[in-house]
Amino acid sequence: MTTTATAAPAPAKPATSFWVLFAISFSHLLNDLMQSLLPAVYPLLRDLYALDFTQIGLITLVNQMTASLLQPVVGLYTDKYPKPYSLPIAMCSTLAGLMVLSSASSFPMLLLAAALIGVGSSIFHPESSRVARMASGGRLGFAQSLFQVGGNIGTAFGPLLAAFIIIPRGQGSVAWFALVAITAILVLSAVSTWYAGQNRMARPQPVQRRNPAITRNRLIGAFAVIAVLVMSKNVYMASMTSFYAFFLIENFGLDASTAQLYLFVFLGAAAAGTFIGGPVGDKVGRKVVIWVSILGPLPFTLALPYVGLEASIVLTALIGFILASAFSAILVYAQELLPGRVGMIAGLMFGFAFGMGALGAAVLGIVADLTSIIFVFQLCSFLPLAGLLTALLPNTGD
Repeated sequence: MTTTATAAPAPAKPATSFWVLFAISFSHLLNDLMQSLLPAVYPLLRDLYALDFTQIGLITLVNQMTASLLQPVVGLYTDKYPKPYSLPIAMCSTLAGLMVLSSASSFPMLLLAAALIGVGSSIFHPESSRVARMASGGRLGFAQSLFQVGGNIGTAFGPLLAAFIIIPRGQGSVAWFALVAITAILVLSAVSTWYAGQNRMARPQPVQRRNPAITRNRLIGAFAVIAVLVMSKNVYMASMTSFYAFFLIENFGLDASTAQLYLFVFLGAAAAGTFIGGPVGDKVGRKVVIWVSILGPLPFTLALPYVGLEASIVLTALIGFILASAFSAILVYAQELLPGRVGMIAGLMFGFAFGMGALGAAVLGIVADLTSIIFVFQLCSFLPLAGLLTALLPNTGD
């Protein structure tokens, strides 16, 4: 009697958890909607407190530096010690920031509100990005894009809500958005319960090692290039979110509410572009997407400061759509360069992105006060040239 050996079945590929992906994307929408209220009410705050562009840049600096400096620390810590319920806790900080913003009576109070909102974001982003990866079922680009598009939609709606609710009704109406924060806390509590359950069921994973063909020096060089690419993208995005409304008001004589509607066009196009980058990167490779998304907007950014109102709206939509497709591809590419450090890389990427946006807004505010808001957009129009550096990135085998 003979027996035949049978191979052990291969472990089943984890299924994509769509409800978790949609829940975390919806939470990202709510988080970034609240985050975007701050720059959206800059025209109102400027009139109420006689702020100059330098002070507006400082508010952005405080908000995005608090949102950036803690993110790598949070990501590194939670790589080792996952904290599922940190997600709803993060929203409590954002809620506190909104309440301070609604009742602030001085510039220092505005800075405190900006800091509290930023702290909430610094905890939310690395952990929620980890959840998106856990729920991806291996569709990493798709999961990150779905997660990111929620944030971009939220960012896009901020100016609309400011135009129709806050600017007509005043600073105190910011408090109404406490309902948004409470909704996010409830949704993230459910996500955190799922996240905690995944941790309890998790089996030891094999040690992930980076591609041996990518030496330490090449790895350092690749991250240096990524840093420049992220900087160019986010400084340009900062110029739009913080100063585009003022550009329209000064250049075309629009009122604040109408300018916010045109800013929505840019941010809405950016939301659409965000969803494209990840799935396309899954199919054709991350580097291709990075090439197109960073360098592609160049002819449109160069033309923007010199065209009329109608053409500028079309150009900003094109710029937002193309430029926003970069981040999901860059994030997954960076995680593939350094596997096993999901939270740390997410924290570094989000943190660096916010930090560069913050520094960019502060510097551009000073430049605008010294020169003009139009000169700021002429200067920023060359930033997409950084996309040429994509040629220096190593292949990751995606």
